[in-house]
Amino acid sequence: MGGSEDYSINTGKIRTFGVVDYVMFSLVLLLSAVIGMYFAYKDRKQVTTNAFMLAGKSMHVIPVAMSLAVTFMSALTLLGNPVEVYNFNTMFWWLALSMLIAVAASAHVFAPFFFRLRVTTVFEYLQMRFNTPVRILGSIIIILQTLVYFSFILYAPSLALSSVTSVSLWGSVVGIGLVVTFYTTLGGMKAVVWTDTFQSVIIIAGLLAVLIQGSIVTGGFAHAWKIADERDRIKFDDFSFDPSTRHSVWSVVVGMGFFWMSLYGVNQAQVQRCISCSSIKKAQWALWLNLPGIVIIASLSFMIGVVMFAFYADCHPIGIIAKTDQLLPLFVMDILADYEGVPGIFVACVFSGSLSSLSSGLNAISAVTIKDLIVPYCCPKLSDFKTTLLTKLIVVVYGGLGMALAYVVGLLGRVLQASFSAYAILNGPMFGLFLLGMFFPWANSFGAFVGCMTSLVIMAWIGIGAFWHNVSTASLSAVVTTGCTWNNITTNVTTTTTTTTSPTTIFIATDDPTWVF
Repeated sequence: MGGSEDYSINTGKIRTFGVVDYVMFSLVLLLSAVIGMYFAYKDRKQVTTNAFMLAGKSMHVIPVAMSLAVTFMSALTLLGNPVEVYNFNTMFWWLALSMLIAVAASAHVFAPFFFRLRVTTVFEYLQMRFNTPVRILGSIIIILQTLVYFSFILYAPSLALSSVTSVSLWGSVVGIGLVVTFYTTLGGMKAVVWTDTFQSVIIIAGLLAVLIQGSIVTGGFAHAWKIADERDRIKFDDFSFDPSTRHSVWSVVVGMGFFWMSLYGVNQAQVQRCISCSSIKKAQWALWLNLPGIVIIASLSFMIGVVMFAFYADCHPIGIIAKTDQLLPLFVMDILADYEGVPGIFVACVFSGSLSSLSSGLNAISAVTIKDLIVPYCCPKLSDFKTTLLTKLIVVVYGGLGMALAYVVGLLGRVLQASFSAYAILNGPMFGLFLLGMFFPWANSFGAFVGCMTSLVIMAWIGIGAFWHNVSTASLSAVVTTGCTWNNITTNVTTTTTTTTSPTTIFIATDDPTWVF
């Protein structure tokens, strides 16, 4: 696009934060920490595991619904969805329908089921249905899964911040990790839910600011849509059964339907929120009220992808950024840098997405570690007070482990694709355990344990094998650089099998006969 002479497509340089942006960004982190301190002070006389893990089962429907909406709408979604549209197309937008399926199943099958069991963790059910080894296996899987996810959602916003500020990538990882560990340790479930509520407002405000201004600078959203459509980025009708297709209606609606069903139905972080309500009916209301929130957040991020593609349609910013995961921060600085403080709010929006997910995950796996691994087998007579203190210590330990694992994430490429792959390797087998127990009465504990382990091995083989062989889905159309006006444009793009160099247009290869390996 034309317009401001300060756009990176005209200068080849990234615009960076001003003082007001740093102030606005810092305020969001500070307010999140203050909420944690407030609930730690308010509930200082209620040092019980019930209060720390379940907020005394007294949470209101609205904050629980908002917390449910943003728990898994992390920086991976906010940064990854726009880049998905930019690099590929809008097929992933079918995600909205998969979320409807997942919420319906969770509200009317899974939430009532766990609520009536009166459990603190979902893995207590595996003990009731199968045996101790199956319960321990499920608990270990969720801990590993959450730590992997923790590392991704620490890395993603830190990458965004480092690309538009002078803050180092790893300084940012440590900073955000310390903030979320701090307020989760102090305030427990109440702090997590209320900070999520605050952060959900920041997320929606940030996304709206980018979408509105992005539409303005691209000549209106309809014009941006037209540009994206002309270059094969608008697509909703891929019903292919070919497993090498990146996204089809079947893989997104059915595959992601089960994926989100597992997140809302049996994931400890989400179930813990539902059972923090005082009744089944309130938990169901919270789940249904969260649906518009997650659909709006996802849709806004896809719409931003459309206007971002239109903005860079004639000048793919190769050489300005190192990874496509940095595209959205670059776009934000291009279109909003003249509005002091707004870029800071948007980056705070990205961080809020991660803070909500991080705090939820920490709270959940600390509960699992205590209730499923330590108290039943090591310290059955541990007092409630000591159990709560130990839970808080575990939060600190997991916070440190997550920061350490974030280093590995930097080596994995696109964060959205890598995170879904890593998460699914562990998530599918665990979800299978619950489905087996709930819907197949003839299944026994031996079959559950062996089946889960077999599934883990096969999923790991597929996922790690794809990463090892660098299997990826290439863009279906050209990426153009004819509109770039700065000097020394680098136009080399490497894919799985082909490197193509051109002074004007970069074509990304799509044919890879070895994809099956």
